[in-house]
Amino acid sequence: MQNQSARGILYLCFGVFIFSLQDAIIKQVSGGYPLTEVVCIRSCVGLPILLALVQKEVGWRALYSTHLAQLALRALIMLGAYTAYYMAFPALPLADAVALYFTVPLFVTGLAGPFLGEHVGWKVWAAVLLGFVGVLVMLQPGTGLFNPAALLSLISAALYGTAMLMARKMGNHLPTSVMAFFQNGFFLLGSAFAAGMLYWMGIEHASHPSVEFLVRPWVFPTWTDSALIAVCGVVAATGTMFLTAAYRVAKSSTVTPFEYTGILWAPLWGFLFFAEVPKFTTFVGAAIILVAGLVAMRMANK
Repeated sequence: MQNQSARGILYLCFGVFIFSLQDAIIKQVSGGYPLTEVVCIRSCVGLPILLALVQKEVGWRALYSTHLAQLALRALIMLGAYTAYYMAFPALPLADAVALYFTVPLFVTGLAGPFLGEHVGWKVWAAVLLGFVGVLVMLQPGTGLFNPAALLSLISAALYGTAMLMARKMGNHLPTSVMAFFQNGFFLLGSAFAAGMLYWMGIEHASHPSVEFLVRPWVFPTWTDSALIAVCGVVAATGTMFLTAAYRVAKSSTVTPFEYTGILWAPLWGFLFFAEVPKFTTFVGAAIILVAGLVAMRMANK
């Protein structure tokens, strides 16, 4: 049991590390390519990898699911979550965008009652409120330093938390690989549809960098940028594999706290690749969010 727990923690930490590289890549290309193009290419690359994972886990026949409506709704919510998350990158330091996103466990804890009927005690709610104190420390509303793009990370966290609660309910009758495949498919179709609609409406520019990342027209990428974007597809599929393996070999209460190792990588990549130096309030707010999330998860699992 101890070896399984250690293996699960290792798998999860490696999966989080791999996904953190995707964040850095998408921020790197966010200044020259539209988000719809990046997501479309990423999804095309990830499609055959996820098909192979489905075949290995349960066989392709599992894709002909009787729960298509649930799969579609969850995939649509995940599309909204990742769209909001990536839109924050051009306007925020990487450390800020990722740290605010790590309010996910707080949203999951707060929504567990309405979604799953789980009892959430006052200690858990106190931890949730503490986490949002950390959010306020990072956002600094009313100081003139507040960036509206920060709300995109919070919207992303709320949507992602909702999708995770749906996955918990669906996990009894749907394999993880099937959910991941449908999610990737909606990313592909959704990004292509959004690009087509923006082109049809003639929307090509915006004043805010987050909106500009979404609406700018497609351009033919360089070979280097094509390779970087394609790597995101491999990263997404590989990261999903490691995260899935982590929750299979060890208890979720054991491995979930290590999701927060992503907070360690974001400031490092921001400093190395984008010369971003996190503000003091970023460190303080992230630390409060980290402590609150860990306390909420610990109390919820008692």
